[in-house]
Amino acid sequence: MTLFFGKPRNERPVSAVGNAWLRVTTPRGTGTVPFYRSMEERDAADISRIVILLHGRLRDADAYLLSAQNALAAALTDPARTLLLVPQFLATADIEAHGLPADALHWEWTSWMGGDDALGPAPISSFDVLDAFIEQFADRSRYPALRDVVVAGHSGGAQVAHRYAIVGRGCSVAGVHCRYVIANPSSYVYFDSMRPDAEGVLRPANTDACSGVDDWKYGVLHAPRYVQPAQFDTLEQRYAAADVIYLLGQEDCDPRHEALDLSCSAAAQGPHRLARGRSYFAYIKSRHEALAHQCWEVPGVGHNGAAMLGSHEGVRALFGVKRSAQAPNASTAGATD
Repeated sequence: MTLFFGKPRNERPVSAVGNAWLRVTTPRGTGTVPFYRSMEERDAADISRIVILLHGRLRDADAYLLSAQNALAAALTDPARTLLLVPQFLATADIEAHGLPADALHWEWTSWMGGDDALGPAPISSFDVLDAFIEQFADRSRYPALRDVVVAGHSGGAQVAHRYAIVGRGCSVAGVHCRYVIANPSSYVYFDSMRPDAEGVLRPANTDACSGVDDWKYGVLHAPRYVQPAQFDTLEQRYAAADVIYLLGQEDCDPRHEALDLSCSAAAQGPHRLARGRSYFAYIKSRHEALAHQCWEVPGVGHNGAAMLGSHEGVRALFGVKRSAQAPNASTAGATD
């Protein structure tokens, strides 16, 4: 580990790798992805809801599983009817540090957040991975009682969930309702050049000051391979009609947070995550009169995945029920970034 001394926390090998593996097969090749699941297949016959939870920049899928389990334990629902799945998007250093098999997919440190292709063993997008999870698990012949699939993420994982909600191909299963829960991402996809000014008023972005402001993953230009060819007018209409809940921590307002995207393209969306989330929701509402999205703010919580997911708002978004009044306060143990 001395090789990684002094590196940012997300540029170090993960401490744990998922204990299950999913094979992802595409026309461009095949690879495998580790993941965690909350129950074994033999115990999952009666599940009615699947929650696919996406980790943040630290790739700590084990911490996110713990946070999701704590949130589920606090929900007024039968936990035996919910299956939690936490995919893990590994970096090349993780493969080397853990001696993982040659077919394990791996990305640059954060490129999976925008749907880029893996560096190896095949050019498979993180969005292809989500397609595979939905195809293999959102199967009513496998789980006859299945009614709901939730794709959720916090921080970097929320960036994946948000962008997949726009361009993903997988979440269209007959008889199954899909929801996307997007908690505290650093940035969003804008469908034109309008951006909030210092007062939150939408105005044309200054492309002279920031030439990439409209590029993917902040806009729709130069989108990655998975998205091509894309008709973003059609994709935007589909996105506006989707069941999307934005979760914003009211204390996630540090303009110098260590994990905040400070690029000019991200900064054009606002000074910090709370401002960016509020502005994006106002933006998407201004474009769609019949918008199906909701934006819920979580009081007293900053950039902490465990506290966001375990909050009253987080539990309701993930599981569609209230949080038990007898449950202990939302734990901050588990996911952070």
